[in-house]
Amino acid sequence: MAERFKIPHTLILLLGMMLIAYIATWLVPQGFFQTVTLDNGRDAVVAGTYAVAEAQIRLTPMDFLVAIPRAFAAAQDIIFFVFIVGGVLSIARATGTIDALIGRLLDRFGHKPELLIFMVIFCFALASGAIGTAGEYIPFVLILVGLCKAMKLDAMTAVGMVVVGYGVGYGVSAFNPFTVMVAQQVAGLPLYSGIELRLAIILPFVLIGFHHVWRYAKMVQQDPSKSYTAGLPCPLEGVDNTDYPSLNIRHQLILFGLVASIVTAVWGISQRGWYLYELGAVFIFWGMFTAVIGKLSADTAADRFIEGVKDLATTAILIGIARGIALIMEDGQILHTLVHAMSSPLSHLGAELAAVGMFVMQTFLNLFIPSGSGQAYVTMPLMAPVGDIIGVNRQIAVLAYQFGDGFSNMIIPTNAVLMGIIGMAGVPYHLWFKFCFPLILKLMLAAAVVLVLAVVFDYGADVQPIVEASSLLP
Repeated sequence: MAERFKIPHTLILLLGMMLIAYIATWLVPQGFFQTVTLDNGRDAVVAGTYAVAEAQIRLTPMDFLVAIPRAFAAAQDIIFFVFIVGGVLSIARATGTIDALIGRLLDRFGHKPELLIFMVIFCFALASGAIGTAGEYIPFVLILVGLCKAMKLDAMTAVGMVVVGYGVGYGVSAFNPFTVMVAQQVAGLPLYSGIELRLAIILPFVLIGFHHVWRYAKMVQQDPSKSYTAGLPCPLEGVDNTDYPSLNIRHQLILFGLVASIVTAVWGISQRGWYLYELGAVFIFWGMFTAVIGKLSADTAADRFIEGVKDLATTAILIGIARGIALIMEDGQILHTLVHAMSSPLSHLGAELAAVGMFVMQTFLNLFIPSGSGQAYVTMPLMAPVGDIIGVNRQIAVLAYQFGDGFSNMIIPTNAVLMGIIGMAGVPYHLWFKFCFPLILKLMLAAAVVLVLAVVFDYGADVQPIVEASSLLP
């Protein structure tokens, strides 16, 4: 009986979602909103312009199959970034730097794992909330997996630290340039306005995430058999280390190179508009630097790089298939139909319920529009006018959007960064869902309370623009 209800492989789950999306293109009415080009060159939909498409597209089975390699092409930036990071970290492991770092961290935090968990979640949340970091955390995954393994924890705890920090940071961001700033711009609000509330809720939401991860970690420490990943292979080969090398000058130089690479990446993202291609180049340079400082021969470095890439082949496949779900919906012209169908009922709700409804809608739509800025351009031009009609300030609509986008990033399988992180740690998606879903419910409940209070206290009234409710754009 247990075999009959066995959870399928993550690849099968994603292909099943692609198939459901494909069938939906035959059943759901196809249509579009009109769009206009904003000053920054991005297209945004115009509220009140939804219309059924004159030419109905019927995707064939061949279109479904072709969408799979097209999805790999569409996700190539994150796929190759994951390959590069995996290969470079394999080179770093060959120098003994990773083991030495783990040994040093164990000396510092070995008897205080709760402090380590809190620090990682809090720091990642601050970075994501400030500059929108996400894929940049991938290099830390295997380091944290090794550290947790040495502390008698598991890979799930390591993934929890990374993903919860990243997701909470996006959800309660004070000024994330890829989400909050874009949404405020589209909604016609002053940039950085309303920051006081967003700063005030960072710590409470971080504590919710920390409590969830630490409670699980304590359970695993007390009884390893209760680990969700018990019996699964660890991505780090070999037995438990009991004698870690000392952190010598070569290791310190290599780690300095890693820090310098991350600082350079952050600078490039914020000042030069870099993204994954440029970040990949930065880490390639760190890999070459590591091989030279670690005195690895060219052949040894090449072999270790290829081994690291091989280890992440499954992860790359999952990332590619995840992108295919949204691709099918875009090809089948039903994405705008779903947005229209979900936004229309909000105009019949009271302000408090409508604000929570906006949050729920954004959460659901993030499954199909996993890009934070992309979701803002599609949904904010609709949510802002709806809010004008029913008494929800646009600042609250932006808050509902960032809650929905950020928190659901931690669990939706169409999020390529999430699939990359859990794939690198060797955590199957269905087990991650089991771990993360209760946390999502806690965060959603807390977010709903914040939204209701925001409506009650008229949050954002000081910057609410006076515009025609029928259209967001001039």
